[in-house]
Amino acid sequence: MAIQWFPGHMHSTRLALVKRLKAGIDVVIELLDARLPGASANPLLASLTEGKPALKLLNKQDLADSERTALWLAHYNALPETRAIGLDASETAPAARLIQACRALAPLRGGMVKPLRVLICGIPNVGKSTLINTLVRRKAAKTGDEAGITKAEQVIVLASDVTLYDTPGMLWPRITVPQSGLHLAASGAVGRNAYDEHEVALALLERLQGAYAEALAGRYKLPDAAALAAVHADELLALIARRRGLVQAGGGLNLQKAAEAVLNDFRSGALGRITLETPSEHMAWVAESQVQEALRQARKARRGTRGATAAPEPEPG
Repeated sequence: MAIQWFPGHMHSTRLALVKRLKAGIDVVIELLDARLPGASANPLLASLTEGKPALKLLNKQDLADSERTALWLAHYNALPETRAIGLDASETAPAARLIQACRALAPLRGGMVKPLRVLICGIPNVGKSTLINTLVRRKAAKTGDEAGITKAEQVIVLASDVTLYDTPGMLWPRITVPQSGLHLAASGAVGRNAYDEHEVALALLERLQGAYAEALAGRYKLPDAAALAAVHADELLALIARRRGLVQAGGGLNLQKAAEAVLNDFRSGALGRITLETPSEHMAWVAESQVQEALRQARKARRGTRGATAAPEPEPG
């Protein structure tokens, strides 16, 4: 299942982002979901902001696997001109830490003569609006659990010499890594009309059956967590439906309701602290997608060549 979601306002966001970058930005903050740090990193943003110092914020780390978060922080901190830190819901005053990290990335900026200009970006529903409201300690940004709520740029003064430009959540025109599309959908970063909840829930269960079998067994009161890895995801979803009493009229299982329950439990943290990908896994998926994309482009080029060299059809009559 290919998942794609790039509504019209995201194209406008991309144009506004290019304009803002041309006007001058010293540091780019990218807010990532700590449960899917690779999938939530926007490759379009990476290409637009190439050469700019970057601060990667792994948000919702209180919902993520702490061991895997450590791997991701090390991965991003090893990149040139990049710093990565984690954030969670318990941090009530993160502004000082963010400003300090931005100053370290742009040491020649600051003061009234050269104020520090910071751009903050992220995929939809990653918690950016909630973070903005925490930074300014008032409700400056609209929040909610639906992807794509914020649709206009905001300018926020974080300090006398630090200005933050907040952009709406943005994905990229074509998601080429299938696992990333599934993880984005599972997290709620993609509009609900862009994916099938039943299929995404099955893919999520497949990811959880290995490293997080104990979490599944505990949440849904399933017997023998050690054996869950061998159970097909369809069977596991049906078992969850039975455990939850999700039975339709006539006795059939309501698998749609079960799928919704699994997705909601992951998004809310009811399943426990989970991270869907490690750096090595994500890099392997990206490498495979690049191979597949190269093959697709080669097939497209061959079709174009055949079309250009085909003999013209004879004139009628």
